[in-house]
Amino acid sequence: MAANEVQIKEGGLARAGEALTRWTERWIPDALVIVFILSIVAYVLALLWGFKPAMKIEDRLYGGVVAWGKGFWAYLGFAMQMCLIMMTGYILALSPPVRRLLDGLARLPNQDRPGQAIVVMALFSTLSAWVSWGLSIIGSAVLALFIVRRNPKVDYRLLVAAAYLGLGCTWHSGLTGSATLMMASPGNALVKSAIAKGWIAGPISTGETIFHPFNLILTAVVIILVTWLMARMHPAPEHTYVVQPELMERLKLYEPPTRSATKTFSDFLNWWWGFNIIIAAGGAVALYTFLVGKPLGAWLNLNNVIFFFLMLGILFHWRPWSFLMASMEAGKAVWGIIIQFPFYAGIYGLIAYTDLAQVLTNAFVAFSSAATFPMFAYWYAGVLNYLVPSGGGEWLMTAPYLLPAGKALGLPAYKTVIAYAWGDMMTDMIQPFWAIAMLAVAKLNFRDIMGYLMIIFLAYFVVTSIGFLILPWI
Repeated sequence: MAANEVQIKEGGLARAGEALTRWTERWIPDALVIVFILSIVAYVLALLWGFKPAMKIEDRLYGGVVAWGKGFWAYLGFAMQMCLIMMTGYILALSPPVRRLLDGLARLPNQDRPGQAIVVMALFSTLSAWVSWGLSIIGSAVLALFIVRRNPKVDYRLLVAAAYLGLGCTWHSGLTGSATLMMASPGNALVKSAIAKGWIAGPISTGETIFHPFNLILTAVVIILVTWLMARMHPAPEHTYVVQPELMERLKLYEPPTRSATKTFSDFLNWWWGFNIIIAAGGAVALYTFLVGKPLGAWLNLNNVIFFFLMLGILFHWRPWSFLMASMEAGKAVWGIIIQFPFYAGIYGLIAYTDLAQVLTNAFVAFSSAATFPMFAYWYAGVLNYLVPSGGGEWLMTAPYLLPAGKALGLPAYKTVIAYAWGDMMTDMIQPFWAIAMLAVAKLNFRDIMGYLMIIFLAYFVVTSIGFLILPWI
């Protein structure tokens, strides 16, 4: 009976996962093509509703291009920050101290109780993503390889699905959340624009977003829920997908560089640990000057978080050459951010520098109330995120109408930001974009883990939707 139930459950998961993956592969193009399509859509919407009715069509055509171009280069600094968030987390995950930590965690589960391995994997993925999404993407993949080597009875597909949980459940509620850190950064262009237009009174402290009791409690509830569900889904031994020897041979971990026998002066400089110590010590002093005398919610912003992880990566790699090689490896993961963010900023320009922002604001106000707006904003951000798999890029597009809509309904701006942040990561769980790097390490396809993630997504969606019905009353 139990075996039949597991077989039915696995069959349903597999069919659902494969169906959604096939649909995605058939109908959803690459993220770069999507941002091109969205740019054209935003331009057309601006032509229709972004200008005064009396304006001639040729003036609208020209004005739309002007607005797009005005926004296009507005967020180069933010794009660089997102690249560094990704890279510094990646670099940390490849460092010897973190690798030793991951190997130690892999020793914790009982080899005869594979569900324990899933619990360890799920907890690490969700908690590390709360600390740094860049660290979680690669750190979780590396931990999965350590675990499967020490726990051959664990279901490998479920293990990799658990490794991806942080990107769909906790990252945007944590310390490297794009929207929350962006709105806490006084020098950010969006923050300056929002203040000038009266959407917000000033930068939104992370004490009101990341460290708000609602955000922390919902994060804890979600971590407990998804960890329990993942452990419960581990199949019986006869249905477990174990790693065969030929696949195990292909599961290669990144290996730090080793010093050659050549002893030249340049070789000495490349490998001298003193440089890393000096830079890290100077970074610690500089970071202290950034933080001293400021409350927690005031000093936690993008630049300070990046600076901390960068200095920690330099220290953990110990030698310049090791840090450089890890940086080169991490650099492969940021090309999408570099190319796509200017186009997201161009869409922001079409919305913010025409009347389109006001039109979209009025639409949200028309079908929402202060009690329902957080939930609607949460759902909307989740749907849009499936097409725009970038928390920061999507926030650039939506902030110009979500923030004023929330204000018009009498909702504090920080609640709008929290609702957006959770909605943005909701559909990351069933969106393969951010899984690419992890799956390249794990040697699986997204369809192999989609079925399990769909079950988690449905439970997550119900619980969090209830949470955002409660948020307006807190």
